[in-house]
Parts: sequence; C-alpha cells; structure tokens
Amino acid sequence: MLTSLYIKNYALIDELNVKFNNGLTIITGETGAGKSILLGGLSLVLGKRADLSQIKNTDEKCIIEAVFDVANYNLKSLFKSLDLDYDVQTIIRREILPSGKSRAFINDTPATLDSLSTLSNYLIDIHSQHQTQQLTQDDYQFKVIDALADNASTIDLYKIQLQEFKSLQKALEALKSSKAEMIKEYDYNLFLTKELNEINLEHVNLEDLESKYEELNNVEVIGEKLNNTKAILSTEDLGAIDQLHSAKQELSKIIGFGQAYEALSQRIVSVGIELDDILTEVDNLQENLSADPQELERVNAKLQILNNLFQKHAVSDVAELIDIKNQLEAKISNTEGLDDAIAKKEQEIESLLKNLNKEALEIHNRRKKVIPILISKLEAILADLGMPNAKFKIELEHKEQYTANGKDSLQFLFTANKGSNFSELKKAASGGELSRIMLAIKSVLAEYIQLPSIMFDEIDTGVSGEISNKMGSIMKQMSAKMQVFTITHLPQIAAKGNTHFKVYKTDSEDETHTQLKKLNEADRIVEIAQMLGGLNVTESAMAHAKQLLN
Repeated sequence: MLTSLYIKNYALIDELNVKFNNGLTIITGETGAGKSILLGGLSLVLGKRADLSQIKNTDEKCIIEAVFDVANYNLKSLFKSLDLDYDVQTIIRREILPSGKSRAFINDTPATLDSLSTLSNYLIDIHSQHQTQQLTQDDYQFKVIDALADNASTIDLYKIQLQEFKSLQKALEALKSSKAEMIKEYDYNLFLTKELNEINLEHVNLEDLESKYEELNNVEVIGEKLNNTKAILSTEDLGAIDQLHSAKQELSKIIGFGQAYEALSQRIVSVGIELDDILTEVDNLQENLSADPQELERVNAKLQILNNLFQKHAVSDVAELIDIKNQLEAKISNTEGLDDAIAKKEQEIESLLKNLNKEALEIHNRRKKVIPILISKLEAILADLGMPNAKFKIELEHKEQYTANGKDSLQFLFTANKGSNFSELKKAASGGELSRIMLAIKSVLAEYIQLPSIMFDEIDTGVSGEISNKMGSIMKQMSAKMQVFTITHLPQIAAKGNTHFKVYKTDSEDETHTQLKKLNEADRIVEIAQMLGGLNVTESAMAHAKQLLN
C-alpha cells in the first residue's frame, strides 16, 4: 500500500507531504483544482517519462518520492530479478533536474524507467478512462479468467515449457540449416579425405622418400663412385689402406723413442681400423646397390602425389596434411551425425509438446469451469450499478497454436439491453458502461487475488443517485482487502471513505498553488454539503451530508 507521497516543485505544487492509510481514501476538489497534478506526480514515480515543463521553478530540481508497504506482496523474487535491494518499506524517488534530465531510485539504488514500470505494476493501479480500454484486450481478459481459475502456477510452468519448446525449435532449425549447408560440401570433403587416406600419410616420411628417389635415380653414378672409392682404398701396394699399413710399420720402429711417437702410431692404427670399416661399408653398399626402375617409378609417383597435395592444400609438410585430413573427417562425421542429432532433438520436442498440451488443456478446463461463475458475478454487480439487462457471453476455444496464454482464444461478448445481439465488448459498451464493468471486474478480482493499491480517477463519471451509492459500496467492500483511492465528484461516494482529502488552489500575488488537505469530520460535512448543493451551504445540505456520513 502507498503510505506516503512527497512532491516538491512540480506543476502548481511548491511542496506537499502527505501520509495515507489503508481502506478507502477519498480525494475531492473543484474542477481544475489540481487532482490531475497529483496523479501526474504519482505517475512519475511509477515510470512515466519526465518533461521539463512540469518543473514549477526551473532553477530547482523537482522531487517526487513515494513510500510503499510491500510486506504482503511477495515481491522478493521480483526485486532480485531487477537487481534491487528489497525492503518492506520500499521508497521510490524521482528527480527531474533543471537540465531536463531525470534520475530514479528504488531504495536508494539507481533504477531505470523500465524497472520502475515493472515494479509499479505490483504496487498501484491508476485507473482512468484510458485504462478502461484494457477490458477489451486479450491479455487483460485472460488475466481476469485466470485469477478466478487459480491458474497462476500452471501458467508459469506452461510458460517455462513454452520457452524451452521455442529454444528447441530454434536449435532444430539451426541443425537442419547446418545439414543443408554441410550436405553441399559433403561429397567434396569425402573425395578430399579419400585422396589423403590413399597415400597413408601417417606412415609417410618425406625425407626418406626423397633420399630413396635420389638413390634410385642415380644408381650408375653411385656405383661408379663406390667402385672408385673402393679402388682408392684397397688397390694393392697403391691403395690407401696398404699405404697406411706401410706408414704404421715405419712408426712402429720409433715408438720406443718417446710418447709422442707412440701416440702418433696409435692414431695411425685407429685410422686403419676406420678405413677398414669404411671399406666394408662400401662393399655392403655396392652389394645392395641395384637398379630398380619400378621402385623408382613408385617412389617418384608418391612424391608427385605429395607435391600435388601440398600445392592443393597450400601446405608444405606431411603433418599439415594430416591436420587437414583430420578436419575433413570431423566435418564428414558431423554431417553424418546430424541426422542422429536432428532425430534426438525432434524426440525432445515431441516429449515437451506432450507436457505443453497437458498444461494447456488443464488451463483450458479450469477457465471453462469458472466462466459461468464470472458471468454470474459480473451480471449481479452490474444489475446493482443500474445495468439490469447487461449480459455477458464469454467464448473460450481451444486452438492448435501455442501462445503465452496457452492454446485458447478468448472473447468477451456483451449486450447492455434486452433483445440486442451480443458483440465485442469494445463495440457494445459505452465509456460509462465500460467504467462500471471495470469496477465490477476489479471487485470480483479482489475476492481471488491480492491486487495492488488502486486509484479510481472519476470512475463515477456519468452516474448519479442510487447507482453512485452502489459504486461507493463496492469500492468500500474492495477496501476491506486492499487500499483503494477514488477521485470523485459525487457526495454519495465521498461519504463512504475512511479518509478524505481535498485538493484546492490558493493564489498569492503572482502565483497559483495547489494544496492537499486531510479533512476532519467537521470539514467532511462541509465538503460533502458543498458537493450536494454548491458553495452556499444550506442547513438541508448539511443535514443530508451528515446523513450520508452516518
């Protein structure tokens, strides 16, 4: 409930600080006294966009602050979702600076207008002729039916599942799109992979292949050079080995003359051993050397394939080709696995749809059950409000399409007169009738759910007499469960209030100011008497006012 409102430097208000109680609060005042200014200021803390022209003194900032008691509203999760500090005494503050910029705070935390608007839906409902049009909107009509049907938790579950269903559908479409794109490349990727697999890259050593090719391609030269080497090493008397043997014999004769000669002799021995080993290696190479045109052709072909692959894939070594092959195989595997992924996703969607349909049908059945109850209650209240022939027909149809409100289409049909055909509410009801219908609906809703504080802005326009008395009684009944404000010109309604405020203007030398005054019992009698008979209060008007208050 709204516990206090502070307004400074707004429109015709210099400074205003007022506290409110629970129950039914009446606000009266002459036309033009500034009741709309009060509503305008309250609207700012509820998220309405600011306008520099609303500042009374453009050299100072405008401040509007409202305090709400939210202890019974179960709003902790909402505050958390908005990243706001929760307090049962929630303070909303709005400042409009002389520059035209505005700032908003919720419990001293800077807040956006979107956050204000979201939170305000749970705090106070300012009902005017504009809000009456909500009656003709599907979302509001569903809200009314679902309040009576106690559908809140089921609809929450349904909405979670619907969001999951939409996400799964989106994922399925992405998989199908990916499959379509990958199929275009599948055959080519398969060809490239086959080409890379045929050469058995994991067992290819490029250096060995190139060495093998050089050997096979130069057999005659290698054979000739090996033979020459062998001759140089082993020709009798002239070969290097024989010559070295002679040198070793000569040095052996002087090894006793010093360590240096002995060391030199040992080196000659070592060289001899190495030359013998070299000669053996040359013999082995010469023995294993043979021309093999077919092997040469095979090695050359393999090298040519590798070079072609290097060029095709713009790489320079086998390891890079192996990486490319692995990537291609992964793409092929992904393409081949998409069918399984798509089938799995379709199964998930099918399972979720069963739950969605179950929840949607439960929502539908509950709605169907309470529609006669709602119609009966509305028609009874409207009969008391001077519309004895008002009749409702609420059409509910279960559809195939999934929406945020389930799978139902809903239409409120109405007729105000006997013998008239039912038609859409917005076409069948006048503005005054819509106001009474809205009051009836709010009254019914108050029986089933915790409504926020509500402010009726001249909902009694166009009614008088006994009907206005009934309106006042309905608002009085509602105020037993919630905080109700009503701005009224009718004394019958004003007399029903627990608290009564009067909006009035005062004039100084060069300015007009709007004031708000809480009336005591004597003030209320005078105010209601003036509402009954004008400014010149008569004794009969005073007596009538006392009678209404009693």
